[in-house]
Amino acid sequence: MVKLYSTVKTLSDDFEILCEMAAGGDEGSLTEAVELFPKLETALGEAEKKALLAGETDSNNAIVTINSGAGGTESCDWAGMLLRMITRWCEKKGFKASITDFQYGDSAGIKSATVMVSGNYAYGLLKSEVGVHRLVRISPFDSNARRHTSFASVFVSPEVDDTIEIVIEDKDLRIDVFRSGGSGGQSVNTTDSAVRMVHLPTGITVNCQNERSQLQNKLTAMKVLKSRLYDLEMEKRKKEQDVIEGNKKEISWGSQIRSYVLHPYKLVKDHRNGFSSSQAETVLDGDLDDFMKAFLQWKSLGGVPQDTGNDDL
Repeated sequence: MVKLYSTVKTLSDDFEILCEMAAGGDEGSLTEAVELFPKLETALGEAEKKALLAGETDSNNAIVTINSGAGGTESCDWAGMLLRMITRWCEKKGFKASITDFQYGDSAGIKSATVMVSGNYAYGLLKSEVGVHRLVRISPFDSNARRHTSFASVFVSPEVDDTIEIVIEDKDLRIDVFRSGGSGGQSVNTTDSAVRMVHLPTGITVNCQNERSQLQNKLTAMKVLKSRLYDLEMEKRKKEQDVIEGNKKEISWGSQIRSYVLHPYKLVKDHRNGFSSSQAETVLDGDLDDFMKAFLQWKSLGGVPQDTGNDDL
């Protein structure tokens, strides 16, 4: 951080001097200032990101869980769209996204999915997506072409590394093995390699079935469980702090953080900070950086909600 500050300071000072010389009629200094500006802009952007992503686990990998809401096929399809949105964002960032658990919807989309995202500051960026997401559109499943509203939730926790000690005793675990599900074909696993791990004191349940080896699935499930337990502890501490501060609201089901409207107009709006975009298709295709930046800036200013998300979007 000190090195980055020094770089910004040097570039800023050089740019200021060049501007002063250009104002005095030195055309060469004007050219140099124009060439230097993109470097200064990049350095300032990097400094802002470091400042906004200063949390203890912001630099960690992330574990993302998506669940469909009430509404059957509509919500399952919406959950599948959110999964695609986040995986497309990962591709654009050069992050690795590995699906560790996946449950198909009855007719379309997904009921739930868990994705491990590996990349620099993956958790710090993806925590902007935690909460309920609402979709408003003309349903492709409605023969009368009526407008439908669907809900799905996103939960993100940091991957816990070996430097953070999470103790899980054997007596607190129930581990079940079962045969992996799938859409059929030669890739279907014919052995009981899938793992369901239940932490009895908290009721947290983790499924993992992406590996053919039961041992590998157990190791992955344990990593996800540790992450969930760590995040649970962090959430407890946050709630205690929120009680003291008395000015922050908890995000809960039915209190959406963001709405995606595809009909009768195109608009994506974040209800926490008021940031919006009319480019709904590009957002759903993974263009989330502006929303993430707006969220981080909003959090740095205290995180007071702009609206409840109950408007007629």
